[in-house]
Amino acid sequence: MNKEEYSYIIVESYKPEINRGYHGEIHIKPIAGQEPFTEDMHVECNKVLSNEYDLGTRFKIKAKITSREGSKPFAYSHYKWPFEVL
Repeated sequence: MNKEEYSYIIVESYKPEINRGYHGEIHIKPIAGQEPFTEDMHVECNKVLSNEYDLGTRFKIKAKITSREGSKPFAYSHYKWPFEVL
């Protein structure tokens, strides 16, 4: 898969044992088995997913892998894009 391509992936909300410098208590991560999207990858997306649904809720989102200079790759989904609650 090209790094610039968007794909539909399944993600879930979780509470990390250690907050790795990201904002908020609840985070979003890809579920297993969706390489190159991995479970340890941070997901930047609509905050509604982490703020308005129960912990462990799964969602289908459209995302791509990207990175900022000097940072670890992460999954990005525009906050205005629709998502599906699974």
